[in-house]
Amino acid sequence: MGLAMGRLLGWKKEAQIALLGLGGAGKTAILHKLKLGHAITTGPTIGFNSETLEYNGISFRVWDVGGQGEGVVFVVDSSDREWILRAKDLLNIILDEDQFRNRDLALLVFANKQDRPNVMSAAEIADEFGLPSRLCNRRWHIQSSSAISGEGLHEGMAWLCTNIR
Repeated sequence: MGLAMGRLLGWKKEAQIALLGLGGAGKTAILHKLKLGHAITTGPTIGFNSETLEYNGISFRVWDVGGQGEGVVFVVDSSDREWILRAKDLLNIILDEDQFRNRDLALLVFANKQDRPNVMSAAEIADEFGLPSRLCNRRWHIQSSSAISGEGLHEGMAWLCTNIR
């Protein structure tokens, strides 16, 4: 039975998602905004966070640092041009991991902190990271976002819902 039919019957699909990115990119803020509906002030995450999000009939188990599953959400601080190359290096490490290379995982990149001045656009980050050429045969999407306002978070999650398998 397909996912659409299961949703009509009230069934939920469960997906395992890894939430990754450099410190300070906004991973925990995004997680709380999606879960609680409002942003909260957080400090650095010690260890990891794990939350279950219900979105569009899918129950997502999100691991803030690490995890395996159907998708990877990578968060980039669009306002920190000095760290953008480090974020690119981290994403390349993730993409080169056997767990990603050998599996059909969806990749959602949140170009976060778009509410700040002088940010890189999602298109600029995609180009800087080489995503169009590197991931031409993969399911990936880059979404402008703000964990504070919630802008772009639902659009990104909607893409993820339709692209996890």
